[in-house]
Amino acid sequence: MRDFRLSTAALALNTATLGHNMPGAGAGWSAEQTLDACARRGIGGIVFWRPEIGTRATQIGQYAQQVGVKVVGLCRAPFLTGPLSLQDPRKIKDDFLRSIDETSMLNGDVLTIVVGGVEAGTKGVHESLKYVTERVADVLDYAASNGVRLALEPLHPMYGGDRSCLTTTRDALDICDQLASSWLGVAIDVYHVWWDTEISQQLRRAQNRIFGFHLCDWLAHTTDFLLDRGMMGDGVADIKGLRACVESAGYDGFCEVEVFSAQNWWKRDPEDVLDIMVERFRTVC
Repeated sequence: MRDFRLSTAALALNTATLGHNMPGAGAGWSAEQTLDACARRGIGGIVFWRPEIGTRATQIGQYAQQVGVKVVGLCRAPFLTGPLSLQDPRKIKDDFLRSIDETSMLNGDVLTIVVGGVEAGTKGVHESLKYVTERVADVLDYAASNGVRLALEPLHPMYGGDRSCLTTTRDALDICDQLASSWLGVAIDVYHVWWDTEISQQLRRAQNRIFGFHLCDWLAHTTDFLLDRGMMGDGVADIKGLRACVESAGYDGFCEVEVFSAQNWWKRDPEDVLDIMVERFRTVC
C-alpha cells in the first residue's frame, strides 16, 4: 500500500465535502476559492459537481491547471433510469453527452455515473439494468472520442428504488464485461461497498477497470442515509482494508474524499474541514 503519511499528492477533494453539490449548502465558495484552498494544502486533485460548473467549465479547468490541482473528474452523468431521471430517453442522452463535454472542457479524466433507480412499470432491478447498459453503450464512442472515461458507481442497496438500481460491484463489472470497452470502468465508494462481503473478490476481478476510489465513513448511528456520512475514522468502515484491496487490484490513482454531511461538516468553516480531511487522510486511510 502507498504511504500517505507525508504526502497529499494522491488526495482529491470531492466538493460535496464542502456542500457544493446542494444549492444553499456550505460556505458558498467559488470554484477558484476551492482550488486555491486545495493548492495551499498540497491536495493533488479535485472533483467538481455539475451545478457549480455551469457554463464555466473551460475557465475553471484552466484555472485548476494554473494553480497545480488536477481536475480528476466530474459528478455526475444524469440518472439513466427511474423516477429521478428526465424520463424522455432523448433528453437523457442529450444531457449525458453534455456531461461528457463538460468533463472534457474541465480537462477531467472521469465522469461518474450514478445510474438511477427502478424504471417505471418494472419490478426488481434486472430490466432497469438492461436500460442502463443500453444507455451507457449509446455514448461510449462519444466519451472515447473526447478522452473521457465513464465510471459506473454502485450505490448502497438502500438507494435501489430511486437513485441506483446498480447496487453491487459485481453487477457493475458485469456491465463492463458486456460492453468490453477500455473507456468503461467502476468507481468504488467506501460508503456504498463497506458492507459487501464479496468486495475483495470483485476488486480482484476488476483489475484495471477501477477508475476511482472514494473515501468517507459509515456512521454506526447515522441520522440520514443521504446526508450524514462520516469523515474517515469516525465510523465502522474498514477503510484501510478496502484501500488495500483496491491497490492490490492495481489502482494507483487519486483517493477522493466525498462526505455528504448537512448537519455536521457542511456547517463548519471549510478551512477547518479541509485541514481535518488532510489529517485523517494521513492517519486513518
